[in-house]
Amino acid sequence: MDTLLLQRSDVAGLLNIDECMNAVENAFCLHAKGKTLPPGVLGLHTDNGGFHIKAGILELEEKYFVAKVNSNFPGNSKQYGLPTIQGVIVVCNAINGRLLALMDSIEITIIRTGAATGVAAKYLALSNSTVATICGCGNQGRISLKALMKVRKLEKLYAYDIDKMQAEKFAKEFEKELEVIPIDIDSLSVALKQSRIIVTCTPSKNPFIHSEDISPGTFIAAIGADSEEKQELFSELLAANKIVVDLVEQSAAIGELHHAIRQGLVSEPCVHAELGFIIAGKKTGRESKDEIIIFDSTGIALQDVAAAAIVYEKAIARGLGRNLNFSEQHTASDSNRLKKNETDINVLRQWFPFK
Repeated sequence: MDTLLLQRSDVAGLLNIDECMNAVENAFCLHAKGKTLPPGVLGLHTDNGGFHIKAGILELEEKYFVAKVNSNFPGNSKQYGLPTIQGVIVVCNAINGRLLALMDSIEITIIRTGAATGVAAKYLALSNSTVATICGCGNQGRISLKALMKVRKLEKLYAYDIDKMQAEKFAKEFEKELEVIPIDIDSLSVALKQSRIIVTCTPSKNPFIHSEDISPGTFIAAIGADSEEKQELFSELLAANKIVVDLVEQSAAIGELHHAIRQGLVSEPCVHAELGFIIAGKKTGRESKDEIIIFDSTGIALQDVAAAAIVYEKAIARGLGRNLNFSEQHTASDSNRLKKNETDINVLRQWFPFK
């Protein structure tokens, strides 16, 4: 009955972008084939950020229920020295409800989101795309580039960030793999026009990508809008081009699609397809070399289930992490169990600090 506890470093060592892309692609496909329950999401906002809970069930080697509780506070790094994203993932056996694992959510959130970008580019970007622009040079920008390089032979990348030093750091990190040019807002329009793949992964609440900056044949992965307050693309861009989403209901509630619907420019039937339907062959993907395709990526719970299952199964196989029995019962006279209980509490304090 022990529950496995996994820190961020454990998760990072157990999940790579290749296997996560395969798992996420499979999860999208299973959903399109009607082999999953609809995933759920709940969001709450505060003054400086927000929280969301995403939950889903997948039948893989085992049948897993996964719920992720994440906070997202963009100002954390400068103000508190904390990550923008923090949270925990709960993994349960979906047959009997057993609490299998608690794991840090940061790495899984980063990698599974980048994996979805790579999978979408595989199906929707021009096969000969060699130039890309990434807007947002943090962790999500890094993993997005790694995923893109798995499916397309990129030669040149424009790296834009509101923090110029961040863009320069990004360029230095990848300089041995391709030509990376850090740019500022004044150069963004020119960079976008030259790119056939564009990834936006910023916390922006104001759109900054215009229709006139996008050339025919471009694939755009819009990642940043994961709440109804965020927006990176002007809605006219969605209204004029092919829209692919991860989940229609979720994109309509919190994604770029949400803003376009609210402005009366599109409706849900305007969405060409969910990505899973394209993967499963139930819908067409790219139909011409000139069409502009936008992937509205809000991040669905099935991605978390697919990624967390990999981490859990590999941790069990390798004997990693720590164990804690949340359900153990004891009496006050049982000194051995009291000692174990105190040990368990100390483990919790190390992993999830509290007073």
